Amino acid sequence: MNRYICCMESSFAANQSAEALSFESFRAEVLKDYRLARISREASLQGRREVLTGKAKFGIFGDGKEIPQIALAKFFQPGDWRSGYYRDQTWMLALEIGNLEQYFAQLYADPEIAHEPMSAGRQMNAHYTSDNFDKEGQLMPLTEQYNTATDMAPTASQMPRSLGLAMASKSFRHIEHLKAFSQLSHEGNEICFCTIGDASTSEGHFWETINAAGVLQVPLAVFVWDDGYGISVAKEYQTIKGSISEVLAGFQQEEGTNGINIYKLKAWDYAGMCEVLEGAIQHIRDTHTPAVFHIEEVTQPQGHSTSGSHERYKSAERLEWEREWDCIKKMHEWIISNQLAEKAELDKIDNEAKSAVREAKIKAWDRYQVAILHQKERALELLQAVINSGPAKEELIKAAKDLKLNREPLRRDIMRTLSIAKDFSAGNESKALEAYYKQLLSESKHLFNDHLHRQDAGSALKVKSEAARYAADAPMLNGYEILNRFFDQLFASNPKVMAFGEDLGHIGDVNQGFAGLQAKYGEGRIFDTGIRELTIMGQGIGLALRGLRPIAEIQYLDYLLYGLQPLSDDVATLYYRSAGRQSCPLIVRTRGHRLEGIWHSGSPMGMIINSLRGMHVCVPRNMVQAAGMYNTLLQSVEPGLVIECLNGYRLKEKLPANLDTLKVPLGEVEVLRTGADITVVSYGSMLRIIEDAANRLNQLGIQLEIIDVQTLLPFDLKLGILESLKKTSRILFVDEDVPGGAAGYMFNIVMEQQGGYRWLDASPRTLTAQAHRPAYGSDGDYFSKPNTEDIVRVAREIMAE
Repeated sequence: MNRYICCMESSFAANQSAEALSFESFRAEVLKDYRLARISREASLQGRREVLTGKAKFGIFGDGKEIPQIALAKFFQPGDWRSGYYRDQTWMLALEIGNLEQYFAQLYADPEIAHEPMSAGRQMNAHYTSDNFDKEGQLMPLTEQYNTATDMAPTASQMPRSLGLAMASKSFRHIEHLKAFSQLSHEGNEICFCTIGDASTSEGHFWETINAAGVLQVPLAVFVWDDGYGISVAKEYQTIKGSISEVLAGFQQEEGTNGINIYKLKAWDYAGMCEVLEGAIQHIRDTHTPAVFHIEEVTQPQGHSTSGSHERYKSAERLEWEREWDCIKKMHEWIISNQLAEKAELDKIDNEAKSAVREAKIKAWDRYQVAILHQKERALELLQAVINSGPAKEELIKAAKDLKLNREPLRRDIMRTLSIAKDFSAGNESKALEAYYKQLLSESKHLFNDHLHRQDAGSALKVKSEAARYAADAPMLNGYEILNRFFDQLFASNPKVMAFGEDLGHIGDVNQGFAGLQAKYGEGRIFDTGIRELTIMGQGIGLALRGLRPIAEIQYLDYLLYGLQPLSDDVATLYYRSAGRQSCPLIVRTRGHRLEGIWHSGSPMGMIINSLRGMHVCVPRNMVQAAGMYNTLLQSVEPGLVIECLNGYRLKEKLPANLDTLKVPLGEVEVLRTGADITVVSYGSMLRIIEDAANRLNQLGIQLEIIDVQTLLPFDLKLGILESLKKTSRILFVDEDVPGGAAGYMFNIVMEQQGGYRWLDASPRTLTAQAHRPAYGSDGDYFSKPNTEDIVRVAREIMAE
């Protein structure tokens, strides 16, 4: 028995019972791994065929990575987190997180969650998820299960959240009172395993995450699959020296420094990978030193994806090398050379794998088709009834014939046929057809459009509101002092809350909302970060997925652009793309609106609300209101963005007696001033300017009714603006975003969706900032954004119509 087998026996023994591991049990384990590799490879091969025959839309597969994924799966423990991408199918099959039928159901985009539990057909093949909150919004026992952050396709997008998932272990290990939450962590022993393709290491996401992980010293294991290409572009064009591990050499941890450990492994070396991973993974678990595993000589037997052939850009020599060094082929040779099995036994395993995959594929397709074929049958019955009821138009007969001949229809084919039939039919039979069409529309909405937000006890909209209460002698404080007292009470009462960002820890944030609180609650809970907004968001995402309640700060709203990608592609879509299985209750705190200058007075609300559907966007006008919104979000398990008014920190506010429990309802507007003539709708800092204009207009006999929308997502769920418009018959939307931004969004909802146009006696108007960024200085602010005089002028124009 050669040294590799000896090492393998030691490796496997670490994950077996204490009794001696016999050669036969070791052999069985090896053959089990080989069988899984063959099954996964066959799933890739047959999956590609399903795309090329038209049964599936598109496919990216994990062929070529089977053996290294089987090796790493041996050291992935309950409580650990996977943060990977769409080539991890072998790993997931090894852990039984998904099975073959579910794999093909996802490939076919089956929207029935019973068939495709990972995303209900909302994501392409090999996108996996696990539950972190139950249907009542309560945390799952995360330490008892294999955890996987819901996959997404944008390259390197898994990197930022991986930092947060690993950082949670550090928090659980070093923050004493968190050790009580044993269902969330075993004293920080959990690792985040992250996988990424070599070409994607060129993305800034990778570099920012690796740097932050090395600085923070968190248990992050990054596996880089290096197959030599990024689609068709060779790695020499993407990476210095053509090797990510060589580039990262300066990051290598040395005695007395922080940093990362770097390992180079061969994708075809089954025994060698197991030998190295055993010690390396345990070192990460024990010391929280992050590591990068550069898996070299990965092959890609089917090329990058089903959108093209790799034969177009790989040389004949390269293709021959990939065939020779395929990881499964090499494992086959290794098994034979070490006399663990005969060729006939392995051939039998190969044949059994093909049969198992074929059977699973057929079952998945048949299950997917059942509901659709039932719809087709019912639609044809109704069409025939209409045709038999009288002279049928040619279009109706053709539609029925086309549907009947379609052997493998999609739901859209049936809907299109029914729609055409409705257009060319009449009478009692057509009413039944119309009813069935509406029924299918309703069912389709459930299958394809639900789960943007939680509807259960974890929803922020289910949180009971509580108005601010004031004592007779309530003091007047600066806005930042209100926030400081709020955060002090919050951290004293909720041990899971953490806050972090640039300048937030030691100096208590640039506006002093956290002044003195780091010294009181510790650097583990309130801390500074580097200037790296992308991974600040990633830290927040990972911590939230693991059951903590992070408040991640972006210092100024203008800088949200740096962190927008993970918020848009990950947080905002998470509940939808996991079909309700995973939630990320992250709170992002930032500040913006009126000040001076291009880079510190941003109000890019149109960009925000149109890229963050799935998050709540709160726009408080003062700090008491902000505190109420934080309380509401913290009572839910949904994500939210709170944008404080940058010029409101030193404005005086009365201190509520119930600062720790007051809750602002999301999606409800507040009437700040009643008036009979014009409804004026806005939020945030603009409201003070509108109030000034209202005082001047009142002297001219024009009464404004001022409405604070409070939240842009959700927006006016109880139609409060419409009720005001019914009284005034005139409306003006004022906003400091660019033309067509948030003002256009509010206009669309009130005028079109709520039907506000029916109540108008004058043209509805919007008043926004200029199309450019605001110029520097007080005059720049005055002439770049709506001012008091602008509001007075437009109001008078409306009244003159």
